[in-house]
Amino acid sequence: MEINEIMKVLPHRYPFLLIDRVKSFEAHKNLVATKNVTINEPFFNGHFPGHPVMPGVLIIEAMAQAAALLAFKSLDIIKPEDHVVYFVGIDRARFKKPVVPGDQLVITAEIVRNIRGIWKFSARGEVDGKLASEAVLMCTMREV
Repeated sequence: MEINEIMKVLPHRYPFLLIDRVKSFEAHKNLVATKNVTINEPFFNGHFPGHPVMPGVLIIEAMAQAAALLAFKSLDIIKPEDHVVYFVGIDRARFKKPVVPGDQLVITAEIVRNIRGIWKFSARGEVDGKLASEAVLMCTMREV
């Protein structure tokens, strides 16, 4: 999936759309996406001047967007604009190395389970094959 198809599925827009491309997708299993981190990101103006680091909360958000794409595409939802995915929990979030301008964050989201409308995902972000972050995300999908 390239950016135009991603934007047909996710409601996020600049500067909050944090997925640039989907490299692979297996329905009801996993999705691998990328976020190209550039110095032009608006958050780098204040996080941190002279030492730019992608905020951890935005790394978690990028992982959540990958998980939402996985859910939408697995369910083959025809009109994703009528749905939204909300966080219901974040467990075991860990940050192993900073993500900085010039990095490509490779995000893997895997479905752990979906019970009574509560989705549980295992997500991880890697840079150059090294673990940068990981978390267990719980979400629910609602019609808007």
